[in-house]
Amino acid sequence: MISATLFTRLADRDRALFARCLVDPTASRHRRLFWTIVTHLGGVSCSVLAATLPLLAGGALADAARQTLAMLVFSHLVVQVVKRTVSRPRPSNALDCVTLVVEPDRFSFPSGHSTAAMAVAFGYATAFPSLAAPLVAIAFLVGASRVFLGVHYPGDVLVGQLIAVLTGVAWHLT
Repeated sequence: MISATLFTRLADRDRALFARCLVDPTASRHRRLFWTIVTHLGGVSCSVLAATLPLLAGGALADAARQTLAMLVFSHLVVQVVKRTVSRPRPSNALDCVTLVVEPDRFSFPSGHSTAAMAVAFGYATAFPSLAAPLVAIAFLVGASRVFLGVHYPGDVLVGQLIAVLTGVAWHLT
């Protein structure tokens, strides 16, 4: 009973925060374009390219890319299992709001874009600690973009990023 009440309260707060963060469809073209560009950094194309293109460089960068690609694949598998298990509808279906980008699928929890961006950031940050701050900042921006554009609740983003970090930690412990 307590856990059901807790989850209900968390979901209510998640929806309330989502409503405050959502970019209005009438916002400036530049604002919408900025967040759209940022959100695509966590998409399949950019994430896979970021994890595979450096393989061509050889050396430490290729080693980091192999590690990052493994984290990206593993975290994505976890996300897909959780998405299909939880089946949380996207905000556009639950709250009847307008999204500013195309939704990749019908499930909201957790955010795959946020997971992918953080997995790539975590992978390279562990190999190149001096790049950790900017990489993690970009990953956080990708997560924020998913909320601002109306395709995810903040909790979806937070859990997605947590999955990426836990995947990275597990990878380093094995």
